[in-house]
Amino acid sequence: MKLPVLYTRALKLLLPQQRLAITLALASSLIGILQLAEPILFGWVVDALSKGQAAFPIIALWAVLGLVGIAASVVVSVYADRLAHRRRLAAMEAAFERANTLPVAYHAEKGSGAVVRNILAGTDSLFSFWLGVLRDQLTAVVGIVLLVPTALSMDWRMALILLLLAASYTTLNLLVIRKTSAGQAAIEKYHTQVYGRVGDVIGNVTVVQSFARVQAEVAAMNGLMRDLLAHQFPVLTWWGVLAVLQRAAATLTMVAVFGVGAMLAARGELTVGEIVSFVAFANLLIGKLDQLSGFIVRLYQDAPTMRTYFELLDEKPTVIEKPGAAELAIRTAHVAYNGVSFRFPGSDQGVFDLTFEAKPGTTIAFVGPTGSGKTTTLGLLQRFRPLDGGQISIDGTDIADVTLTSLRQQIAVVFQDAGLFNRSIADNIRIGRPGASDADVEAAAKLAEAHDFIQHKPGGYGFVIGERGASLSGGERQRLAIARAILKDAPILILDEATSALDAATEARIKTALDALRMGRTTFVIAHRLSTVANADEILVLDRGRIVERGTFESLVSDRGLFAKMVSEGGFTVPTRDDAPTPQMPWQSEYGGQIEYGLLPESG
Repeated sequence: MKLPVLYTRALKLLLPQQRLAITLALASSLIGILQLAEPILFGWVVDALSKGQAAFPIIALWAVLGLVGIAASVVVSVYADRLAHRRRLAAMEAAFERANTLPVAYHAEKGSGAVVRNILAGTDSLFSFWLGVLRDQLTAVVGIVLLVPTALSMDWRMALILLLLAASYTTLNLLVIRKTSAGQAAIEKYHTQVYGRVGDVIGNVTVVQSFARVQAEVAAMNGLMRDLLAHQFPVLTWWGVLAVLQRAAATLTMVAVFGVGAMLAARGELTVGEIVSFVAFANLLIGKLDQLSGFIVRLYQDAPTMRTYFELLDEKPTVIEKPGAAELAIRTAHVAYNGVSFRFPGSDQGVFDLTFEAKPGTTIAFVGPTGSGKTTTLGLLQRFRPLDGGQISIDGTDIADVTLTSLRQQIAVVFQDAGLFNRSIADNIRIGRPGASDADVEAAAKLAEAHDFIQHKPGGYGFVIGERGASLSGGERQRLAIARAILKDAPILILDEATSALDAATEARIKTALDALRMGRTTFVIAHRLSTVANADEILVLDRGRIVERGTFESLVSDRGLFAKMVSEGGFTVPTRDDAPTPQMPWQSEYGGQIEYGLLPESG
């Protein structure tokens, strides 16, 4: 995205408040005009006094224009700040919303630290640009544009000195911009890498400490910093040289104005007042050019940051609602997959030709080796990814024809990773149903066997659990996730390794709650605990993205296929065909006087 297009797009973000923006632009232009009037009035006063003429009318006019300028400056100073702050928050909200609609693959590729930087640094750059334009730079541009013809009308020779100054500033800026543009882009790339590294390491601080990686990670960060500085120093040097050359040009201009002015005054071709006006013009021009030059530097420095912000906004979600998509109204929660296929881009992995149905109130369990497509299969039900082929329907309605919000509101999910926020326990449970009362939250926690441990936390349900629930044990986090799903009370339930972090005794208690929750709901289960899948109405065995076996627990074990092999590898007895018709349940074994629930081999 070229610079003019980039900043034109940035200005368009002010359109929702275009009346205020136009008013501020007019006020800034007025200030530029009034600032130009001051040197002229100054020269008139000097000439009037030197000739013994009345200077008070000119001084009175000067005072009136000064008051008008002060009023315009107050308006610009106050309302430009307010406008820029409001639009920055709106831009941040838009980027935050877009980031949350993008697929997990996008965040995995970019890294959370880099995404956060793109949002925050990008909106800071927008704020600086808007405020600079409305409060200072428009005034400077108007002043410079009007100064040149005004100076020419007074004396072309003196005006030529000012034109040479403006030309030197322009040439020097263009030269330095050309020399530093590539370096500035590299600097932004390294800044993004630094932020991504910081987010990655801080997010895994427990691992860093446990594996004694602190020094190694610090050393790696220092390496990135050195690369950043290696690209940044040449850029800083060029801008430093620019500042010195501009200051030299300004000094030479002032000397030339006084020298040429004195010579012309000696010939009687220029009055003292006009010399004073040109000196003031030179000071004004130098100030405005310095101001614009600094702004241009910031424009080029901020361009890569702003570009990544707009790239985030332009990133398209992989799943897009159809125009006029309807709201999903579930009657019985009858879910059907018909020839469903999805392949990950650039990979041979995915799921292929999946056909099955989950009748209302039934439980379908998915098992299979790591990477067999279990989580992907249920992710497609939530439309996290678009189908490459086939159809998924709920109560006969293609889910591609309904709104994403209405679809996902009908599905409650308990993930293997509980997915908790750095908020209170009550707030985390209430994510399931934001309008739920305290009594509803507590009832859900009791069903999830979470109420007792919550009561022992400082502040009870008001206890803030830390980032990703860091202040809780794995089992406590999982119970809150289950409570959240219970509170949502959706007609479709997905349990993705829902009890993986629980001990056997707690799982046995929660299983009762989950069994009650599953009543009357269509439930999908991903698990490697046999206790979780044993009572499913149907078990689907996936391998390399395809359904290779299906049936009840007993029938699959008897078939001695992949499922039976998984059970066997997990250390459980596989019934032979000569066994009794009703084999012992191999997912239970006596251990320490308690029932210990067995595991299938770990699956993804």
